[in-house]
Amino acid sequence: MQHNGWDHALKVTGDGAGLVGHAGAILLRKAADQAGLTAGLSAALRRAGKSPLFDRGAALVSMAVAVALGATSMSDIAVLAHLSPVLGAAPSGPTIRRTLDLAGTPAVLERIARARAKARAHVWKLIEGTPAGFPWLVIAGKALTGWLVIDMDATLVTARSDKEGAAPTWKKGYGFHPLGAWAANTRECLAMVLRPGNAGSNTFADHREVLAAAVRQVPARFRKKIIVRVDGAGASHELIRHLLSMSSPRRILLFTCGWMITAADEDAIRQVPADAWKPGIGQDGQVEEDKHAAEITDLMSRAGNWPDGLRWIVRRVKPSRRQMRNLTAYEKKTGWRYSITCTNIPDAGISGVPGSHHPQYIDVVHREHAVVETDGVRTAKAMGLRNLPSKTWQVNKGWVIAANIAADLTAWTRLLGFHDRADLKEAEPDTLRYRIWHLPARLARHARQRVLKISADWPWKKAFLTCWQRLCAMPAPA
Repeated sequence: MQHNGWDHALKVTGDGAGLVGHAGAILLRKAADQAGLTAGLSAALRRAGKSPLFDRGAALVSMAVAVALGATSMSDIAVLAHLSPVLGAAPSGPTIRRTLDLAGTPAVLERIARARAKARAHVWKLIEGTPAGFPWLVIAGKALTGWLVIDMDATLVTARSDKEGAAPTWKKGYGFHPLGAWAANTRECLAMVLRPGNAGSNTFADHREVLAAAVRQVPARFRKKIIVRVDGAGASHELIRHLLSMSSPRRILLFTCGWMITAADEDAIRQVPADAWKPGIGQDGQVEEDKHAAEITDLMSRAGNWPDGLRWIVRRVKPSRRQMRNLTAYEKKTGWRYSITCTNIPDAGISGVPGSHHPQYIDVVHREHAVVETDGVRTAKAMGLRNLPSKTWQVNKGWVIAANIAADLTAWTRLLGFHDRADLKEAEPDTLRYRIWHLPARLARHARQRVLKISADWPWKKAFLTCWQRLCAMPAPA
């Protein structure tokens, strides 16, 4: 039976003219320009006495756009050469390398951070003005209006060749162990530090550095109410003391941390009265009868070793078959798997969120931290962090910045251009590439104008055109 009739009388040539692939790149570049990020990066990367042929800020933005499109190496910048009739000349591979090498130096990193923060403040103000408004999180059916949520997490990046700074990892691999902080509200990567593969999971100095950089990225008016979430691997005495010290008369900082359970903690769990266990709550706000939560603050014998103002919430669930082999003797005896969350959410709860003082709600707030594995880490790896392309440490630091900027541009385009499209405003990188970024087009010239034409029957044509018009209408930053 023949299945190849579709290619009858089909001829393929390589002499097409006026064609533009990956036309969605113009949306990302437009977002960078309109937000003032391109100009800000140009100033940050400027060197006294140097006049490069290609603007370094535009080169860094171009690399970030290429990363958002799917680039995995510096040489992939060549894809933007296909867009040169629209975007202008694309930087070469050597230019990108020099730009990333410069961007990885400490002084320039600080200037880049200031440029990103300034552009972010402008964009967030515009996002507030959209019909959808700023994306405040909704947890267990309750909106955390006015609260910015920052998730911290580390991830492993495999190095498949010998690279500067690469080292054996705790998972018996080889590569790097970057630590990042993401704005859960917008899915932007606020800050990230590149670390060797053998860097510790709970290194306080790294957490303090990343958290401080992340808070500096947050516009001033959003810093008044912050919730920080860290998993158990990152928790330490020093970090919890630091988090407690970050609150002030001008800022409320609440946090939830995972907790490594010891035999003493199991003794506290053993003392929980049967009627103190309350049914858990799912992310949708529905009661989960097969899961329970309780507060054990007054039962914790280790509480005296920790600062005042802390609460401990325990959760129990029936273990899966895969989890059975990792249970403690006490868990095997009771038939439950336990986890503990440490928090400074007071007995009065989260301001403006009724019922948020209950152990069940605090438990679901912390469990929502798991989204950083998808919206944060997985998105980061889908945009440049699956592999670090250079053999040198400094260039790879510049690459991390380019990947972070790619996440920014993607988030800004989603929230400003697709805020009324349910299928795109929360879309992940692969979905956006398939539907928007990789859209083919034809460039025509008419009446001294360039006209970029996309297919009339493309399913997301209207979304693309609406996004372009909205980005063009963005007011320039003051």
